[in-house]
Amino acid sequence: RLGVTVCYDLRFPQLYQKLRFEMGAEVLLVPSAFTRPTGEAHWEVLLRARAIENQCFVIAAAQAGKHNETRESYGHALIIDPWGKVIGQCEDSQATDIAVATIDLDQLARIRNNMPLGEHRRYELNAERIESELR
Repeated sequence: RLGVTVCYDLRFPQLYQKLRFEMGAEVLLVPSAFTRPTGEAHWEVLLRARAIENQCFVIAAAQAGKHNETRESYGHALIIDPWGKVIGQCEDSQATDIAVATIDLDQLARIRNNMPLGEHRRYELNAERIESELR
């Protein structure tokens, strides 16, 4: 099962939790055009966080290069496993290329069985927050 988002969504972990825990995502697709400054600071760490906290593979295609005088995309396409390890990336983060990696669903099952986050989630904490926001 695939969950599809866009790059800015990386800043909202609840979306990825919904894709994983409510919709059964195993692989999260995150195409992007992160700017160079935010990409250098946040791109990989946010992708790895989403992979780890949701126990999903993350495949992140990324536009790269200068689009015009004021816009430059960071690039750095990545494939990350559910343990947060980068398992695929383009050799040149600014070139047009293809990254390839094995999506091992047996590995995914082992990780989820050894650390059953779906069973350990504290749903009541989110429910209390939502209720207070609605008041």
